[in-house]
Amino acid sequence: MRSETLSALPPAVRLAVSPLSWANDVLEDLGADIPVETCLDEAGRAGYDGVELGRKLPRTKDLLAPLLDSRKLSLASGWHSGQLAEGSVEDEMAAVAAHADLLRAMGSTVMVYGETAMMTPGAPLDAPMSQRRQLPGVDVAAYAARLTDFGTRLADTHGLTLAYHHHLMMVAETFDEISMIFDAAGPSVGLLLDTGHAAAAGFAYTQLIERFGDRIVHIHLKDVRAPILDRVRAHDLSFNDGVRSGMFTVPGDGSLDFAPLARFVRESGYRGWLVVEAEQDPAIVPPLPAVTAAFHHILAQFSA
Repeated sequence: MRSETLSALPPAVRLAVSPLSWANDVLEDLGADIPVETCLDEAGRAGYDGVELGRKLPRTKDLLAPLLDSRKLSLASGWHSGQLAEGSVEDEMAAVAAHADLLRAMGSTVMVYGETAMMTPGAPLDAPMSQRRQLPGVDVAAYAARLTDFGTRLADTHGLTLAYHHHLMMVAETFDEISMIFDAAGPSVGLLLDTGHAAAAGFAYTQLIERFGDRIVHIHLKDVRAPILDRVRAHDLSFNDGVRSGMFTVPGDGSLDFAPLARFVRESGYRGWLVVEAEQDPAIVPPLPAVTAAFHHILAQFSA
């Protein structure tokens, strides 16, 4: 049952937190010593309704459901590393099957899709951000057609909506790149709006709301520390260097204004999850105070 605090949100809008606040999915030393039980206990204590999948969470319903149910948490979604920029829809459907089955079994209705093909060779998140491979290297029309087919099949087979995650160092980083894909893709391809990745890519997240508000099916709430982001860009550091330096933080602790996001959610009829994220070192920024402050900051935007 929705808490009195969460009732500030519009009906059918729910607030989750990502386990990234406790344990990074890529930089495994960040949060390596934090048990998954601590992550879930603190997510519940902070007031959240749910979590996304993180690397420490089990990948079977028999193990995952008791962990979440005992803390009255739901599974909002989970990341899938897709390869459709180079691969086939048939291969992608085979690759996603177990993950999609778990999400649906746990009651999720959307699946986060991150495009990991066509990235910088080697260790792309450790490469200078200037070395990102650009979208013009992809046949956008063909790629969008594969995404559309995959989104349709994902819905038909697994009952999940595809939530395409624009992301630094991936083929859809800038506003123009995102626009090229979504202008060509069909309605089965939903958009995941990530406030932090938009800002770090050099554009206001409100541009995506204005241009593609009707395509937004999932929302990640990340803030940025602008001085650190500027330094990362000026010195052409890597994405992982930026994370370690603290370029991302939770909403309310950085440079972004979340009032336009709340206004969009209230006025558009958006129904789904808002997911607080903080890709930062938990040894430097203790997770519980950070995500608790973010919880209250986001709800304050809806109470204003």
